[in-house]
Amino acid sequence: MCPTSMTDVAVIGAGPAGLAVGAALRRVGADFDILERSFQVGSSWRAHYERIRLHTIKQLSSLPYCPFPASYPRYVPRALMIEYLDRYAGMFDLRPRFGESVLSVKPDGLAWRVESTSGVLYASHVVIATGLNGEPTTPPLDGIETFPGQVLHSSAYVNSTPFAGQSVLVVGMGNTGAEIALDLCLGGASTSISVRGGVHVVPRDLFGLPIQLVAMGATKLLPDRINDAIFPTVLDWALGHPGRHGLRRPEEGILHQIASKGRIPVLDVGTIRKIAEGAIEVMPEVAQVQDSQVVFRAGPRRRFDAIIFATGYQPNYSKFLASEASITPSHALTERLAQRLHFVGFKSPVTGLLREISREAVRVAAKIGAL
Repeated sequence: MCPTSMTDVAVIGAGPAGLAVGAALRRVGADFDILERSFQVGSSWRAHYERIRLHTIKQLSSLPYCPFPASYPRYVPRALMIEYLDRYAGMFDLRPRFGESVLSVKPDGLAWRVESTSGVLYASHVVIATGLNGEPTTPPLDGIETFPGQVLHSSAYVNSTPFAGQSVLVVGMGNTGAEIALDLCLGGASTSISVRGGVHVVPRDLFGLPIQLVAMGATKLLPDRINDAIFPTVLDWALGHPGRHGLRRPEEGILHQIASKGRIPVLDVGTIRKIAEGAIEVMPEVAQVQDSQVVFRAGPRRRFDAIIFATGYQPNYSKFLASEASITPSHALTERLAQRLHFVGFKSPVTGLLREISREAVRVAAKIGAL
């Protein structure tokens, strides 16, 4: 990027959201630049563990104007997702400015001033598309520095090979924690998973149908509160009561939890069966670490060879986006600029994140094209 340049739209991030926005902007004829801190599109997908695949069906997970190939399986695996993103970028001639870490986004007159590692870009609109998984989060844990074995966040986990024959603790049972625990178990590790609170678990397929379609149909037919009252009975029939597996179901219903906290239930792909078989042991919340031993709340001490934190991520745009207080000295200008700041990829509804990304990208591009 030149030291100073101008564009209609600055898109930050070249993952699925940024690419979808770029394709949609092509359709409306807008001039845009995509800034990406890594050196490839879809960097988050490239960094994911090998076993990961979409939990939503391909028919409802493709990006705008480009369905997944018919040859792809129903749930697209990591390698094919990366192939798809590369092909998508080429199809719409999307050429991100790679190696561009955004340092700040703030108002300058009637435009947004985007400062990156190589210069300044002025834009009428800014689209933040850095995603929900901007930065890995690891909670503080008393004594973790005394642990002699390997400690890593799930973002650094690749596959089970290095852990074969070891005793491994996975901390956290979201979708990532559940899948990594399954991968470790199948790869020959003695696997335990620490669950801090209640967790909703649903089968990826129910009655032969993808749970995504079941949820979409249910939410159209009945209010969320009715569905939340019905779902536990159905899920107990499909997976067994969570108490049988050492798990606790939250008091808050699945749909209410998604709406209020954005917390998606665990879509089970085999972890529950391994827990039921005793191949994966469910442990309480971790209280502290004492050398190679982990002390659990209201539970025993156990010795482990490795600890993997599957404790999630958080968006990272707060590091570069100016706070509301510093955006402008004038209320009128604040309102004008607010209409030209857009976010895509930060909602994860029951209908699926990628489906929502596609819809948001088209809406945002249409809005930009109309202004």
